[in-house]
Amino acid sequence: MLKEALSQGGVRVRFAPSPTGYFHVGSARTALFNWLFARHNHGTFILRIEDTDITRSKPEWIAGIVDALNWLGIQPDEGPYFQSGRQKLYQAAVDKLLAKGCLYGCDCTHQDVEARTRGLSKPGYDGYCRDRGLQPGPGRALRFRVPDSGFVQIEDVVRGTVTFQHEYLEDFVVLKGDGQPLFVLANTVDDIDMGITHVIRGEDLLPSVPKGILIWQALDGGKLPCFAHLPMLVDAKRRKLSKRRDPVSLVEYQRQGYIPTAFCNYLALLGWNPEGGRQGREQQQATHQGDIPGTVSLNEMVKVFCLEDVNSSPAFFDVKKLTHINAVYIRSMTTEQFILETYPFLESEFGPGEFDKTVFRRLAPSVQSRVSTLSEVAPMVAFALLNKVELADSLIDETSWKKTVIDDPKAIEILRAVFDTYSRCDWMEQVIKEKTLNIAVKLQLKLAKAQAPIRVAVTGNVVGLPLFESLEVIGREKTLARIKHAIDVIDEVQHS
Repeated sequence: MLKEALSQGGVRVRFAPSPTGYFHVGSARTALFNWLFARHNHGTFILRIEDTDITRSKPEWIAGIVDALNWLGIQPDEGPYFQSGRQKLYQAAVDKLLAKGCLYGCDCTHQDVEARTRGLSKPGYDGYCRDRGLQPGPGRALRFRVPDSGFVQIEDVVRGTVTFQHEYLEDFVVLKGDGQPLFVLANTVDDIDMGITHVIRGEDLLPSVPKGILIWQALDGGKLPCFAHLPMLVDAKRRKLSKRRDPVSLVEYQRQGYIPTAFCNYLALLGWNPEGGRQGREQQQATHQGDIPGTVSLNEMVKVFCLEDVNSSPAFFDVKKLTHINAVYIRSMTTEQFILETYPFLESEFGPGEFDKTVFRRLAPSVQSRVSTLSEVAPMVAFALLNKVELADSLIDETSWKKTVIDDPKAIEILRAVFDTYSRCDWMEQVIKEKTLNIAVKLQLKLAKAQAPIRVAVTGNVVGLPLFESLEVIGREKTLARIKHAIDVIDEVQHS
């Protein structure tokens, strides 16, 4: 069926999110697969905002959808279209369905239905109003009259043959009592009107397929689209990702400094295996840039993307793997690219003009090899970038300070010795390291032991960037001022 649909050309796909919350990683995956399929087949990628739920839709959620697609680099060819502005189309469809006898009025409340069907083997609406002859009116929903016998069958590209028997379908609502169309009506009417050829969406929407097809056929919508229902995203316990429980908001990954191309690469691997399918095997050598999965550009993914290579098994959204792939992308950047990508995070943390860009440029190569996300950069370099000489209290790890500076009896000897030596030696990384090593030998200490109180005094922590490189970059003045401060603190403690 997919080959037949593609042979006729004119591929048109749509991404149709509801603006009722933060943009979800599952929505991002659906958008990406639609975009990849459209690009691979030289088709059209449409953005349609399904905002008929007026009480839950908000402008900021709509802006979040557009911003997310822009961030991912998968902008639509058409749209955004808004369902809230297409009410006339939906009303025309309702009028046509009424004229054909496909709809009937229903004034049953949820409580009425529940009371009548409690204990019955068949769940859902019982057809109570089917033959009551109720016309449309305030407070009356309109239900679709499902044929008593027969079935709806689709050849889903991902899930294979899926059959829905009419006897298990209830007469479903297409228009609420307040006149608002339900998802299945608006969705189907829009797909017909926009000439959608392929419906690529999450498997949670599979149950709506028979309802949509019944409406499509009743409206004489023409050739049905080809369906592909993508596998569910799950957590480590194989539970469906939850907004309340799991880190699923795309904006949070943006704030943490994930690279859009890395994020797209990881999303693409969630249910799609370019190496396992037909086209993927043929293109395997052409797409790999390295030994680590996910290092493939968007353009390269477009070349090999194939819906038949999407599997139906739930896909584990593994944040650790995502972060690993992101780190690979950061390492692959040029130093200049890394610096430019990092500046917005530094400005957000310290304020524009409040940090030393020259110092950061010198430290950037060491930083780049040590971070997994761009938000990790600011905490790592704050000790060096801030223009103040003294080390801010907020940058000092109190546990490290107490253990390495206050409680270590050797710390005062080390700090006094290096203060004297650092005041006179040439200020170059190798010289500073050599002088520190000489002091360690005199005190019968290993270099790692000797440099620990120096690192804490100057940077505020026991871990971080290479120490002697950092000392050279931040300069003699800041280094000596911070070591002197540590000596004064130790003296004060010892004499208190």
